[in-house]
Formats: sequence, structure tokens, C-alpha cells
Amino acid sequence: MSLTSNPLLQDFNEAPFNTIKDEHFKPAFIEAIQINRNEIDAITNNTEAPTFQNTIAALDYSGQQLDRISSVFFNLNSAETSEAIQKIAQEVSPLLTAFSNDVTLNETLFERIKSIYAQKDDLDLSVEEKTLLEKKYKSFARNGANLPENKKSRLREIDTALAKLKLSFGENILAETNSYELHLTNEEDLAGVPASAKEAFAAEAASRDKEGWVVTLDYPSYIPFMKYADNRELRKKLSLAFGSKAFKGNEYDNQKNVIEIVNLRHERAQLLGYDTHAHFVLEERMAQTPAKVKDFLNELLEKAKPAAEREFAQLENFAKTQDGIDALQKWDGSYYSEKLKKELFNLDDEQLKPYFKLENVINGVFEVATRLFGLQFEQVTNVDVYHKDVKTYRVTDVDGNYISLFYADFHPRKGKRGGAWMTSFKGQKIENGVNERPHISNVCNFTPSTPSKPSLLTFNEVTTLFHEFGHGLHGMLANTTYPSLSGTSVYWDFVELPSQVLENWCYEKEALELFATHYETGEVIPMELVQKIKDAATFQEGMQTLRQLSFGLLDMSWHGQDPSNITDVKAFEKEAFGNTALYPDTPETCMSTAFAHIFQGGYSSGYYSYKWAEVLDADAFEYFKEQGIFNKDVATKFKDHVLSKGGTEDPMTLYKRFRGQEPKPEALLKRAGLID
Repeated sequence: MSLTSNPLLQDFNEAPFNTIKDEHFKPAFIEAIQINRNEIDAITNNTEAPTFQNTIAALDYSGQQLDRISSVFFNLNSAETSEAIQKIAQEVSPLLTAFSNDVTLNETLFERIKSIYAQKDDLDLSVEEKTLLEKKYKSFARNGANLPENKKSRLREIDTALAKLKLSFGENILAETNSYELHLTNEEDLAGVPASAKEAFAAEAASRDKEGWVVTLDYPSYIPFMKYADNRELRKKLSLAFGSKAFKGNEYDNQKNVIEIVNLRHERAQLLGYDTHAHFVLEERMAQTPAKVKDFLNELLEKAKPAAEREFAQLENFAKTQDGIDALQKWDGSYYSEKLKKELFNLDDEQLKPYFKLENVINGVFEVATRLFGLQFEQVTNVDVYHKDVKTYRVTDVDGNYISLFYADFHPRKGKRGGAWMTSFKGQKIENGVNERPHISNVCNFTPSTPSKPSLLTFNEVTTLFHEFGHGLHGMLANTTYPSLSGTSVYWDFVELPSQVLENWCYEKEALELFATHYETGEVIPMELVQKIKDAATFQEGMQTLRQLSFGLLDMSWHGQDPSNITDVKAFEKEAFGNTALYPDTPETCMSTAFAHIFQGGYSSGYYSYKWAEVLDADAFEYFKEQGIFNKDVATKFKDHVLSKGGTEDPMTLYKRFRGQEPKPEALLKRAGLID
């Protein structure tokens, strides 16, 4: 195949999905790696003395074609994958890892960076330039540039192995999710399940050429069954299937992958002079050390555990009174929680869903962004997309200036991994006086439409949409000079602030009135329902907090110590969960083997950051509430000091510039109802 005809090697602005074929990817990667290699050679062969511009800036602007190809390919591997794409991923990941190592272990390049770093205090650098220099120097030093040759060689081996293991880990979860179905032919088995969910199950069965109903492990299918199905045995069956993903001893088992990943990460950290992987990771986080993270998690645990235990006892008593259940199991939690919530607040998701038609919620989050940040969203149909479900929007400011392209992909399908995430197809930067604007994408797995109803979201899905859109705004409103500091390129325990703070608008009457209208009658959501949403917002907050803390503590257990003596994944996990467990353990299930955040994604030693960012978001939203949730001055401060600044400065400096003070954890504890 001629490289000149490869669409990925052309100069493209929008990703050319309509013309890309699978066979284009590998040759494009190989060619783009060579182009980037030539750019690095041009920097190292430069006979002029190293300067910020000819070395640091040049390095940051290099590899743009490779970055674009990578973003297109790896986004497809998450959102629209296939066996062919997974095979290519296994082939190109080692090439990318090897090239990345070639750059960070390039002694000539590092010498140039070191010489500039040594005179950093004498150079007239802007704040952003100082940050970039610091970041470049650290990225080389933290990735082995100072190691002797034999250790550099081992580092390369570790990084190549980790790249392949992470891919395999994710592929196994997807394969397990796709291979399971609960096929029901007796309608009595669906007692308690709302009509909308039954219709979705029937549509799933029809799509598989089957009679009756099919429930899958995708969230929009799994959650309503677990929440509403009266048949306890079937709930148990589905719960065990969900909880045992990649933990069955079959070809898709992830236990060996988990052990190998944590041991290789530990060895890598030790090679680089760190006690553990967590010490290595946290050096570049707001939290800084494993001890500080553990103290933070345990302090919250101390506050949340008594509330969680009270809530669990209340739920157990309720289940016993309702149905004579003596010991509450994991497959009972959602079911009885939903019933208890209905009894306490006269509220359930089925009451709310008619007010949350997907298109209305999308328009609502756009309207919130308009009122806060002056953004306008216009749907466009002349942009290539990778699947017919994907919608695209041109984003402008109040003066009509182009801000961003936005892709929205909201429904589950076979080639898409579970969960919800924000990503980008093109980053933002300013180069040669031109402000290149970003292309941002939100990918979710929401309840699809059925033959009789449009896509109606649960309230949890509404908050998820707002959450991911918060990340999206962080990307869309990026306004930095250098690409590696732009948008969401910030410390991982700061990255969740824009997403989590936006969720708060879902609970506010003033915001809900903008989009929560009944899909059939157009009636605005009644205020008594809004009040119920607010009243129920802290329902079982102690249990929810305990759950999040358990994941953070599990993550720190895997990565905050020497894992070389761990042989049994399940036994280790059970011990890590010991202080946070409420439900009896189920030996057939294991969280770690499907914990994609820490073993496939970028959250290793960082899962605590969700709770860390909650402290920031509760404190930040309190500021909005004081001044008015659509207050332009507060919104402009948030845009100017947080959303647009990316990673150009220390995050606490940016936060204090917005808020005028450091965040106080009391705001979170108060919002959660854990203190008065």
C-alpha cells in the first residue's frame, strides 16, 4: 500500500473516519514514528547551544502526527473496537513503547535538557515556560534518563511488557462482558422490572435472533435488573456473573495479569529509586506521598464508617421486614435500597426518567455551559464519525469565535468498552501565533431508545453526562501555548474537579428547569420532585463513601507496598477490603480482575483522587452557591483560573486564585450529611 494514499499520513484537521481502513493504521504508526524520530534527531544534531526554544519547545511541538494517529486509533480501540483493531493494538503498542523509551533514554537529548534546567533561574522564562521545563526534565529523570545502561535496558523490557499486559487486561474484560447473556423466556422472571427496561431486554433478544428477553452485563441492562427484579435467584446469578468477570480461570482470566502488572510496576519504581509504584506516581500529584493519601482516606473512613454501618443496619432491617431476608447479600443491595428510597422519599428512578430524555439533557448541559461560560453549540453533520450513533457539534463563544469540535457517543454496543469517559481527537496549542482549537469527545453507555420510547436517562446517568461534560469543558476551553500542558494534562487528583463540580447543577432547581421536561407532555419537572432529588441526594451517602474509599484503599494496597509475596489475588483483595466491607464476601467474585481504572487506565495509585477532588468540588460549588449558581463573575474566574489553564501552574495555586483560599473538607462532609 502506498504511504501517500494513507489518509492518516495526510495533513488532516478532523479525523478522516470515512476513509480510514484497519490496514492503514500500522503503516501510519511506523511512518509517524520515523517522522518523530527525525524531529528528535534535528534537536539533538543542532550545533547551536541548547536553548528553551530549540530544545524544550521544539521537543513539545514534535510528534504531532504520531499523537493524532494515536488518539484516533486508541479511541477507536475503546469505543468501536474489533478483533482486527485489538490485534493491531498488540502489534503497535510495543513499537510505541520502544520509541518512547528511545526518546526518554536519549542521552544527547537529556544532556541538552539538563544544561537548560541547570540555568533555569537565570533564564527569563514565563510561568508556563518554567512549568514546561520542569516537566520535561522530570519526565526524563523519572523515566530512567539518569540510569546506567544495564538498568535502562531492563526498563525498556518492563515498559514493553506493561504496555501489552494493560491491553490484554482490557480485552479480557470486554470479551467477558460480551460473552455473557441472561436469556429469559418466562415473563414471570421479570416481575418488578419496569416496562421500559423489559422493552430494552426484548429489543436485545431480538437483535440476537432470540425469543423473550436478554439481560447483559452492560450497565444500562445490568443496573435496572439488579435494582428492580423481584427474582432473588436471578439477581444472584447476574451479580455473580458481573463480579466474576476475568476471574473464572478461563482464557480471559486476569489474575496472572494483575500479579504481573503490580510486580513489574514495583520493579520499575525500584529501578528508578522509589520505594514503591505509589511513591513514584504520587511525586507528581497534589497528595505527594502514599502516607498522605492513606491518612486522607482513613480520615474520611473514620467519618463515614459509623454512618455507613447505621445505613446498612437500616437496609438489613428493611429487607427483613419486607421479605424476611436474614442476611443481606450483594445482589440485594440495589434492590432494597431502591425500595427503601421510595418508602423514605416517595421517589424512584422510574418517576424521574420521563423528565430526562437524552436529547433534552444534552441541550440542558449545553445551556448550563452557555449561561456559565458563554458557549454556543451547533450540531453539524459534515464531520466524519466512526459510528452512526456519534453526533458532532461546533462550539463557539458569544462573539462567534470557534472554540472546539465536540463529539458525543452515548449508547452501548458490542465494540465499546463499558463506563464513561472524555477523550480528544486533537489537542489545543498555540504555535506560530495560531491557536489550534481542540476536538473533544464524550463517550458513555446510556440507556438506548426502544421501539416505543426515546432514550430516557436515570438520574445517575444524568449526573454521569454532566460529569463527562465537565471533563469536556476542561478540554474545550483549554488555552495554553504548549500541547503537553493543555486541557486535562493536569495532576490526576486535580483532573476530576471540573467534572465533579458540574454534577452539582443536576440538583439545582434553577438548572433542572432548563431541561427536565416530560418527554410526552413537555411539563417541567414538578418542584416537589426536585425537592425529593435534593432530599435523597445524601441517601446512603455513608455507604457510597465507604465504597469509594474501599476502591482507593485497594489501589493503594496493590501499589503502596512490595507485591512480590502476593500469590492469591482474591485473598489479598479480601484483606484490603477488610475495614470497609459491609456485605458478606462472595468467593466466586473479584473486583481486581476487572478494575480497569487502575490496571488498564491511568488511575494506578490515583483512585483516591475522586474523593480528593470531591473536597475541591464541594468547596468550589459552595462559592457558586454563595454568589448564585449562574453567577458570571464566579464562572469567569473558574474558566480563567482552572478550565483554560491546563497544567501550566501548580493546581493549588490555580485553585486558590479562583477561590481565594485553600479548600476546606467541611464543605464535602456537610454536603454528604456526615456532619451538621
